[in-house]
Amino acid sequence: MLVDIIILIIGLTLLILGANWLVDGASSIAAKLGISAFTIGLTVVAFGTSMPEFVVNIMASHTGNSGLAIGNIVGSNTFNILLVVGLAALIKPLNLHSSTIRIEVPFSLLAAVVLFILANDMLIDNSSQSILSVSDGLILLSFLSVFLFYTFISAKSNAHPSVEDIKVRKTYVTILMVLGGIVGLYFGGKLIVDSSVSIAKSLGVSDALIGLTIVAIGTSLPELVTSVVAAYKGNSDIAIGNVLGSNILNVFLILGFSSIIRPLPFYPSANIDILVTCLASILLFTFALAGSGRRIDRKEGGLFVAIYIGYIVYLVVNA
Repeated sequence: MLVDIIILIIGLTLLILGANWLVDGASSIAAKLGISAFTIGLTVVAFGTSMPEFVVNIMASHTGNSGLAIGNIVGSNTFNILLVVGLAALIKPLNLHSSTIRIEVPFSLLAAVVLFILANDMLIDNSSQSILSVSDGLILLSFLSVFLFYTFISAKSNAHPSVEDIKVRKTYVTILMVLGGIVGLYFGGKLIVDSSVSIAKSLGVSDALIGLTIVAIGTSLPELVTSVVAAYKGNSDIAIGNVLGSNILNVFLILGFSSIIRPLPFYPSANIDILVTCLASILLFTFALAGSGRRIDRKEGGLFVAIYIGYIVYLVVNA
């Protein structure tokens, strides 16, 4: 177990370095192109920080481990909203643009709702088995294409303000920073997941709990580190855009590809976890509109963290 702990520490170091490089490089790209940091957060940063989930799910699909594949995505999305946004807001209140509240937050909620509908064949169609089929995967990828088209239109229409007061680096330096950040996040996330699973199994923790907690948290650490670093640097756009973009990509891109590789059986007990994700998205939408308005303040961030801790306690008690 000592070796696993050392590997875990190495993975965390790679994550922190990768997050710093990716945030700085992405911000430089946004400033150089004259587009918003939010758009960069929804695309470049979100793709980069979603790589661990993608790798884990592709491996899980190949081995037929549907519980790990679905649990990883649902658990990661819940972690992203409740803990990542919560901790980022505790560091510095997160400001949200009006278009974020009207479009991106609802789109993140839509991803969870679509997953609930497609996965519940037994509940909705009275089928003998619930499964994410190849056709379901194609539907998810279709939603992804709509999201990417919206992002492209949003960038061209300047729906979000351009980045200001961000250091613009030379092109080759910026590219190296982004690529280095993604590589650091990928390998850091992989090392953390592998070592965490090994530690959990040595302690006798069930695979179902591993999928929703250890693996989900491990693969979401890039989002956590990236958003916390962005919040600390005062870049709310990347902090919140990274979370929303990652949640959307997790469902539409990663589960879409995973179910095409091999159909994923879905267990009704996972509906509670999907509903928790939906609740988190609704709370994010509500807090953005209420209170101080268009922002997630420290009090609301603290509530998010408290809800997530309660959710983890529930999973452990009912494992």
